[in-house]
Amino acid sequence: MRRLVFCLLSLLFIPYSLYAWEYESQDATTTLSAQIRVGADFNKKWHNGLRLGISEELRFPMYGVISPANTNFGPSFGRSYTTLSLGYRPIEYFKIDAGYSLKILGNKDWTDVNEWMRHRVFFSLVGNYKYGNWSFSLRERFLTEIRMDEIDLHTATGLYEKNRADWQLRSKVGVSYHVFGKPVKLYAWVELINTLNANVLSGGKQYLTSVRAQVGVKWQLTAKSSLDFFYRFTYGYDKDVNVHAKKQTITLTEETDFQHAIGITYCFDW
Repeated sequence: MRRLVFCLLSLLFIPYSLYAWEYESQDATTTLSAQIRVGADFNKKWHNGLRLGISEELRFPMYGVISPANTNFGPSFGRSYTTLSLGYRPIEYFKIDAGYSLKILGNKDWTDVNEWMRHRVFFSLVGNYKYGNWSFSLRERFLTEIRMDEIDLHTATGLYEKNRADWQLRSKVGVSYHVFGKPVKLYAWVELINTLNANVLSGGKQYLTSVRAQVGVKWQLTAKSSLDFFYRFTYGYDKDVNVHAKKQTITLTEETDFQHAIGITYCFDW
């Protein structure tokens, strides 16, 4: 009972303790980057509508500019995603899926596993409709990414500078066209990513954190295997919080990223 009363009082006084702190003039950074992505996707389907998927994707930054004095050239290991998913299609026009991704970051301290490891869990609702050679789809995905590293705690407010788990809503609409008489499918999609639990110290308001657009060509090699060639453009926006305890101020940096990516994925379905 005492713990419950303490938690309720903390929630009441948090806004007042934050109000006593001042935000310094907001900083802003803009990054331009390009990368290459390679991956493999394996899917096992059953007649009862179940599908088991295993995929791996590697990302290699090739170019990055934060400022004229901070420019990086040349390939390097950026990150990898290892994903296990399970899907179910109860009817022709609708399916659900859920999955887990192990995310490994290449630009972190490799002496501490908690620095370069992230865990991601997602749940999706997907609707699709086919008309002739055309196919249309709409996907709503709820996703959380869990950090393993140490997060700075601001002792005056009892709040962390970053969330232990970031929740997102990802809305994706796509269209594809199967070229008649050819083992080729053209496709395009756009995805909007919104925050669901923006950090209180960053303002606490939810915002659009990313817009992605991708076009590609899927080439069917055999009845079970194919190659997916694609280009993706991503607009990213984020807020980075830095608390200065001595000055009782908070620096809020708005980070904008424009990213270009080309990639190839090998797909095997059986």
